[in-house]
Amino acid sequence: MLVCIRGKATVENEFRCVIQGEPASAKNQRRIIKVKGSPRIIKSAKAMAYSREFQSQCVPMEEPYECDVSLQVNVWYASRRPDLACIDLVQDLLQGYAYKNDRQVKASMALWGLDKGNPRCEIIVKPLPEFQSSLGVSSLPLSAIWDHPMTEQTE
Repeated sequence: MLVCIRGKATVENEFRCVIQGEPASAKNQRRIIKVKGSPRIIKSAKAMAYSREFQSQCVPMEEPYECDVSLQVNVWYASRRPDLACIDLVQDLLQGYAYKNDRQVKASMALWGLDKGNPRCEIIVKPLPEFQSSLGVSSLPLSAIWDHPMTEQTE
């Protein structure tokens, strides 16, 4: 499986990616435009710019996960103002890079950090162990989902 850390691809049991720059919210400041006379709602200019940055920095897996996955997003902002509303955009952007469809994300965790000199988004996607579908992820012990330290720093 492919791992990308600041543009370096290695083999591991998880997908890791660090995207430099401050992520945007997918929902805040949406715009209404007309396409062939019909109104359409599109992402904000900042969200579209971040999407382009993501695509230029993230190396996709050769075989994106087809199983259920956990998603951890550690966001380092340049100021205290933004919240963690970017997780929806990041989850959408990972389609085709780490997994086939964002419906595969059965557990997610987002952590907020402040780094004025190096805003970034650290992403970790891991395959989840098999679980009884009627109970969902709640049937798993937390260690089976988050078996890495929450404050782990990416190189």
